[in-house]
Amino acid sequence: MAYIINDSCISCGACEPECPVSCISAGDGIYVIDDSACIDCGACANVCPVDAPQPK
Repeated sequence: MAYIINDSCISCGACEPECPVSCISAGDGIYVIDDSACIDCGACANVCPVDAPQPK
């Protein structure tokens, strides 16, 4: 199951470099995860200061 980034995202960018498959990118106000590429590793959730990445 892929992760998604919810509306609590503060666009700090901490998650993007942690993704081993580079499926996180800056979106319109929040970061977004390409769920077709996400491998459900949770690396993004482990570094997010506001717990925005959540399992889909």
